Amino acid sequence: MSFTGGESYHIRVGGHELVVDQPADTGGSDRGPTPVELFVASLASCVAFYAGRFLDRQGLPRGGLGAAADFEMADDGPARVARVRIRLRAPTSEPLAQAPKEALRTVVHHCTVHHSLLRPPEVSIDVDVT
Repeated sequence: MSFTGGESYHIRVGGHELVVDQPADTGGSDRGPTPVELFVASLASCVAFYAGRFLDRQGLPRGGLGAAADFEMADDGPARVARVRIRLRAPTSEPLAQAPKEALRTVVHHCTVHHSLLRPPEVSIDVDVT
């Protein structure tokens, strides 16, 4: 990751590149999602991935599969996400019967990012000043 100016950072993940920034009203240029938005999007995309794999195993199409997420920040300190709501849209030509719907609900709760939030990883931050 490298600073690109203002409140913007260029990130490389594997062979992919993206920019994170802050909204204009907080000093950024809004050139990309905020780190918090990226965090929430990571959770939503993980849920969608697990849902897609479930649909494949059930012989159901993935076309139209989607997830929408919104979040709320905590009112008290420290700064953090307090709530995330993900709405999964599973595309089927007919409504899922209760048993497969419950199975889908169980499967998406097992996504890796969700599990990482339920059992947070140990995080260490080293600061190198040159």
